[in-house]
Amino acid sequence: MTDTRRQYPFYAWRFWFLGGVLLLGFVALMARAAYLQTINTSFLQQQSDSRALRDLPITSYRGTITDRHGEELAVSIEVESVFLDPKEIIEKHDPEGMRKGKAWNQLAVVLFGKKPHELNKLVDANASRQFVWAKRQLAPEEAELVRMLNLPGVHLVREFRRYYPHGEISAHVVGFTDIDERGIEGIERAFDKELTAAHGAERKIMDRRRRVVEDHGVIKKAQPGQDITLAIDSRIQTIAYQELKKSVREHRARSGSIVILDVLTGEVLAMVNQPSYNPNKRQDRPLGATRNRAITDTFEPGSTAKPITVVSALESGLYKPKSIIDTRPGYMRVGGSWVRDDGHNYGVLDLAGVIRKSSNVGVAQMALAMPKEHFLGTFQRLGFGVPINTGFPGESPGRLILEKRWSKFELATVSYGYGFTTTPLQLARAYATLAGGGIQKPVSFLKVRDGVVGQQVLDEQIAKSVLNMMEEVTTDGTGKLAQVQGYRVSGKTGTIRKATAGGYSSDYQAVFAGVAPVKNPRLVMVAMIDEPAGDRYYGGNVAAPVFSVVMDQALRLINVTPDGEAQKFVQTGREANDV
Repeated sequence: MTDTRRQYPFYAWRFWFLGGVLLLGFVALMARAAYLQTINTSFLQQQSDSRALRDLPITSYRGTITDRHGEELAVSIEVESVFLDPKEIIEKHDPEGMRKGKAWNQLAVVLFGKKPHELNKLVDANASRQFVWAKRQLAPEEAELVRMLNLPGVHLVREFRRYYPHGEISAHVVGFTDIDERGIEGIERAFDKELTAAHGAERKIMDRRRRVVEDHGVIKKAQPGQDITLAIDSRIQTIAYQELKKSVREHRARSGSIVILDVLTGEVLAMVNQPSYNPNKRQDRPLGATRNRAITDTFEPGSTAKPITVVSALESGLYKPKSIIDTRPGYMRVGGSWVRDDGHNYGVLDLAGVIRKSSNVGVAQMALAMPKEHFLGTFQRLGFGVPINTGFPGESPGRLILEKRWSKFELATVSYGYGFTTTPLQLARAYATLAGGGIQKPVSFLKVRDGVVGQQVLDEQIAKSVLNMMEEVTTDGTGKLAQVQGYRVSGKTGTIRKATAGGYSSDYQAVFAGVAPVKNPRLVMVAMIDEPAGDRYYGGNVAAPVFSVVMDQALRLINVTPDGEAQKFVQTGREANDV
């Protein structure tokens, strides 16, 4: 049989040329491998490390906030959070059917409450990423279940969660952080820089499942945040909170605030508001409940401003403590308007009587007799219309405009606490200045460890004289229900009609501002109840009883010695009149 296959010529030089090229390539490859293995070994090491070497964060905890006795008010606790590597899950484990298995459904229950489609949506929406949060700050049992499932591409990481042991009691002072422990409100925000931790870093070599192959150690040490010690006394804070909450509920009021200052140091020993909120529940914060009303919300102080008008009158030299003021017939015309004593004719009064009876006509006469600059300047020296500069977020300076053209009637209304606004904290500081012999001390939310230097803004003897006049309010005036058994109390009630657009509404604010003990003043307290419902809306029968209960326990808690013969104690069930 004939062979029909085509015959091709053999070219020897092509064979040897191709063989030589392959041989040279093989020799070059071997030489390169030998060079990298024996001479330039660092190259392969660097290439290996660049694919598996990771700088991992070392988290540290935020500084602790405590009260003046070391009681924890805000502390960071260690928790775990879970994140996903969607790229790894899709590229390496979807072919294995991981997202169709029972373990994946169990993970969905932990993260999304029986919603596997939500978990799948999270993975698919971030398909090209290697990190996406699945759920932050897991409960311990949730973290343990994630750990037991041991799913590839699903990882746990340590974090810290802020916890507030006293909950709503100290919420308005301490404030809260967001999920990343950044201060949002209160002291947490005011001192965020000091409280924030400096996170560190450590270097590790890890495999594709993020397991540690080699530990290269710490490259940057983590530093915890600075601890903060507040002036707050948690014992007094708790009592104030309980009594305020009780009063707001009893009187079906819209809101309320209490501020307590230490006369000697200017420290804020207690500051509470209603309504409050639980800072541990991020999703349960009622609208408007997070603001610290004692600092942010302003009101016209009403009759609590009358002692300041008397101070100004005495400092002017036009009046003496025994000067006579004729308030008859209980009203007076100023410009085109009337100043009234709400239907009362108090007759002839001395300055103490004007405060005791809370006579609008009496203080209006004094205000109109003084130079405007002197009269309004007294209020400004006591801090009205001026920022306190505590550093607390949202602090309001109130409103007192000295430069505007004041009519005689407007000046008259300032004398009894209308036409300007203040905050409960500002009013408390003004009374603390009176109690301190006219020395104004800086207000401090932090515990004061050294002596405090104040500024003399009022005449010392005049301040003491007016403080003694104010004692008559609680012995024979509108504030009898503010008495504290065993201690002498000075103070002033206020019942303020709330301003609305174009006038005043039928709603009231009940206020009592007081000092105890009178002989050696130690504490100042302002209690304000906003819009109490019903027929009892006076400062003397709404706010004064709150003052009595809280001040009584506060004085005993800090071991203040009773100042001699006590006032005749009036049971808090009795009525007291007020204007």
